Amino acid sequence: MGLVDIGANLAHESFAVDFDSVVSRASAAGVGAIIVTGSCAASNEQVLAFAQATRGSDQPRLYATAGLHPHHAADWNDALAARIATLAQAPEVVALGECGLDYFRDLSPRPEQRAAFIAQLELAIAANKPVFLHQRDAHADFIAILRDYRPQLRDAVVHCFTDTAAACADYLQLDCHIGITGWICDERRGSHLHEVARMIPAERLLIETDAPYLLPRTLRPKPKDRRNEPAYLPAVLEAIAAARGESPAQIATSTTANARRVFSLPQ
Repeated sequence: MGLVDIGANLAHESFAVDFDSVVSRASAAGVGAIIVTGSCAASNEQVLAFAQATRGSDQPRLYATAGLHPHHAADWNDALAARIATLAQAPEVVALGECGLDYFRDLSPRPEQRAAFIAQLELAIAANKPVFLHQRDAHADFIAILRDYRPQLRDAVVHCFTDTAAACADYLQLDCHIGITGWICDERRGSHLHEVARMIPAERLLIETDAPYLLPRTLRPKPKDRRNEPAYLPAVLEAIAAARGESPAQIATSTTANARRVFSLPQ
């Protein structure tokens, strides 16, 4: 079936010039499905169009999320909420988000971030879709909100996890899935994720590129530029396998099955 990249920002402008080649390279690298992240009003529409265009096509099949990233939380309004609720009904939209809190950059006021986060959790509950979560430097507020809503949520994916083992334990206690990116390949900043990777139960582990960000530093030969893309997902898989003392084939099998279960992708 091929690997599943659960988070790639293919609506990013850097992919406009060679989008088809990016998808083809992903297929050649063994990626069977890509969940393309929606993070604002414009990208939500774009990623759904990407997903609809691949319906019935050869691998990789694209799917979409619909949501508002905390960086854009100040844009939240009733019209956007209604549009996301409508988008959530599309079969190609497999999760609500990317949503959450980001106190690292604080590009939107924190009260507005919290309000938009809560509103999107409620939309996910109403739509009976998993929620695709973002958290950076906001764990205390984030976990408090998520703890209140988790019992009603169909499923929850903590996307692009880079936090501490203690934070990971909090999410696992709430029965969340954890997405690991190429951050684990960064010996300068991501070495702590080796411990995190070992503590995640096999049935809770997911892999992603978060392209075009977080290019794996272990890639050889090194790409000519810093843009990450789904074709590099195997580098993430290999780093996780090494950290857990398992084979890449084991990680491929478990993470693919997990992604297809969580996001209700065809088997």
